[in-house]
Amino acid sequence: MNRGKYLSVFSPATTEQRDANFVDYWDFTQQHGGELFEVDRDLAVKRARLKYFQDNPVKLRTPLANPEGFYRNYVEMQDDPESLDRMTLLLTGMYKFARHEWVGIKGAWDSVPDMANSHSIEDKISRVHLAEEFCHVRLFDEMLKTCGLDKVEWVPLGPIKEKIYEQFPKFPGFLMDTPAFVTELMGVTYYCHLDKMIQTIFADEPEVCARLRELLDEITIDEVAHVGQRRNFIGPIGMKVSKALVKPFYTLFFNDIPEVGVLFDIEQMIKDGLEFDFNQLPEYMLEKSWIPSYCIA
Repeated sequence: MNRGKYLSVFSPATTEQRDANFVDYWDFTQQHGGELFEVDRDLAVKRARLKYFQDNPVKLRTPLANPEGFYRNYVEMQDDPESLDRMTLLLTGMYKFARHEWVGIKGAWDSVPDMANSHSIEDKISRVHLAEEFCHVRLFDEMLKTCGLDKVEWVPLGPIKEKIYEQFPKFPGFLMDTPAFVTELMGVTYYCHLDKMIQTIFADEPEVCARLRELLDEITIDEVAHVGQRRNFIGPIGMKVSKALVKPFYTLFFNDIPEVGVLFDIEQMIKDGLEFDFNQLPEYMLEKSWIPSYCIA
């Protein structure tokens, strides 16, 4: 760990610092993701990494005890979550989290300029950011396939929620930037807790445990960079608003995924979000990610 090496993600930053960090992030993302394939909503480096996982599959030694329980509950919880085994709960909850991400980026992709019409560095960054998020959904899908779940469908949310996600990217920055930042922070918080839970639940399946963590690392490394990138849009007043939004956003979102309340300590996740400073992340992950200069001690 890196105790004391990094400052709070809520640390203050001047406009000049933020401008310089947009340029630095753009340089980072060019080598990190590689060429953008607009039609496929994909990135060259990410595509190659997923192909490696697909070409070298890992499977459970002991198949899931209750795959029917997963398929019955993965879109909407039909059973009492307390009646399901923890592996099933972990996988259905993971799908639901990723599904929200997928719905959000679908709406945003059609609402922001494509790369050919992105004239500011912020617009270019946002386009690549969204492509990375589509890559994450493919990685989540691969995580489920690793557990023998190859009939998963990515199902839209209800029409009201779909409309909300579709309209959100069209909001002006002063309304969108703070919740977008908190959402990214929530993602990293969840992934850190998910990683620990994977190690516990898959302890008897070491190969699958290692593969799931590898796949999750690919997602988390990007999300750590996204936290810094989204924070970079926000001035001092917005940072105060963001901190105030952490508890209600985390609570509202995770209450919509009943599996999270069974498996995880939501209050601890809220605490981790409020105290987030990058120090709790492993060095190998941070070496591959991006952190704003004003969050480095």
